[in-house]
Amino acid sequence: MARRLAPTLYRGILGQMAAGESATATAPIWLNACQQLRFASADAPVASKDGKVLHPDLLNAHVKKCQYAVRGELYVRAEELRVAGKEITFTNVGNPHALGAKPLTFPRQVLALVAAPFLLEHSLVGQMFPADAIARAKKILGAFKGGIGAYSDSKGNPLVRQEVADFIAKRDGHPADAGNIFLTDGASVGVRLLMNAAIRDERDAILVPVPQYPLYSASIALYGGSMIGYYLDEKSNWGMSLDSIKSQVAKAKADGKAVRALVYINPGNPTGQCLSYDNLAEIVKFAHEEKLVLMADEVYQENVYQDERPFVSTKKVLMDMGPPYSNSVEVCSFHTVSKGTPGECGLRGGYVEMTNIHPGTMEELYKMVSINLSPNTTGQVSMSLTVNPPKPGDESYALYEKERAAELKSLRTRAHMVTDAFNSMKGFSCNFVEGAMYAFPQITITEGAAKAAKAAGKAPDVFYCLKLLEATGISTVPGSGFGQAPGTFHLRTTILPREEKMQEFCTRFKDFNEKFMAEYP
Repeated sequence: MARRLAPTLYRGILGQMAAGESATATAPIWLNACQQLRFASADAPVASKDGKVLHPDLLNAHVKKCQYAVRGELYVRAEELRVAGKEITFTNVGNPHALGAKPLTFPRQVLALVAAPFLLEHSLVGQMFPADAIARAKKILGAFKGGIGAYSDSKGNPLVRQEVADFIAKRDGHPADAGNIFLTDGASVGVRLLMNAAIRDERDAILVPVPQYPLYSASIALYGGSMIGYYLDEKSNWGMSLDSIKSQVAKAKADGKAVRALVYINPGNPTGQCLSYDNLAEIVKFAHEEKLVLMADEVYQENVYQDERPFVSTKKVLMDMGPPYSNSVEVCSFHTVSKGTPGECGLRGGYVEMTNIHPGTMEELYKMVSINLSPNTTGQVSMSLTVNPPKPGDESYALYEKERAAELKSLRTRAHMVTDAFNSMKGFSCNFVEGAMYAFPQITITEGAAKAAKAAGKAPDVFYCLKLLEATGISTVPGSGFGQAPGTFHLRTTILPREEKMQEFCTRFKDFNEKFMAEYP
């Protein structure tokens, strides 16, 4: 077809020029001709295969490129074993309630009243619920017109956004604007929102720590960008090296990439490290120099198990530094109800705070979230109760603080138990779990295990984790799913099995490892 079109188009253009048309006037004709030839010569896209339009071979290439190891091969096999009747301990994902954590009482009392407002009219409501829970439910229902069964504003309910702003201001000692806060269905939705907006094509690069939470690599692949990994230093307790980041930025620019954003997770996932105030100040200065958006994943800010480096937010450091940093560096900070002491993963509540983002971009982001109409309202209420809990003097305050303190104390104990157990095992070494919910030990893969893995067509760490799953029912994630330095092998497990079950969990793990090392010397 292209051969038939070409002479006709060529004669038409020559005719225009012979009639006295200038080169400028004929330029649109040339452009149209080239486009027609391109479309005519291109093969028409295949609409279906084997009778299926949504055939795997015909899906969006970016979808097929996505990988998400937390729910990958190991999880699929674990589900098969569970269905077959094997007891599985799912430590592959930070899902506290699934491993026995109990919901905090006050938030669930308020949620119950908000979800079933007719209970507020019951004659015995005052005997069933504390007065502050009743008052809080009434306040929330007054702000959610139509209750939680109705859509809210696409950025989230104004009352809850103001509560988030107040929480941030109290935490950081600097004002926060509710207009800069988007409520989201968990932090992951906020991350994808920003990735989708920032990535234009494969030339746009996002800096991501290695090891990293695969939400980032998967999202970058889905939106057609390029991930630039910077290695955390395992020998320095997974420290963040600015020299490593600078080197990667220079290399990316030399390769023709536009480096758009720097992602970091504080406290770290899967590595558990906590960034210091000085670390964060260095990051802010670097972002200012390189004109990068900082994507601060702070979902584990309550999960800190040491006292040397308490959690400090990027927003606080940024504002403490003053101009030119505080009024120019673009920061997107993420938080959730899924982690910390609430552990409400299934309620899907989160937020992203935008700092120094262009007003026009804020309008575009609002348009994007409007496509979904509204973040889920149960998650919004859960976020309200997370950032605005009972205060001293409230009826529920003592119980709330008791439950919260007990859970944090237990998590700290479990962090020590898991770290100590791994460091007592042959072929294992594990940095102390400073924060978050995970241990990420390094495994020394023996020659025998490497040969067996190759014969099975598996990566060595995948092979180890599959054998562990089959023998013990413990579901983990191989380090290759997060990224790891070449020649090293790791796995990630949560520290979430309850304290009364943790010793048995560690014993099962240790017994398996001894047998594995003996079987594959």
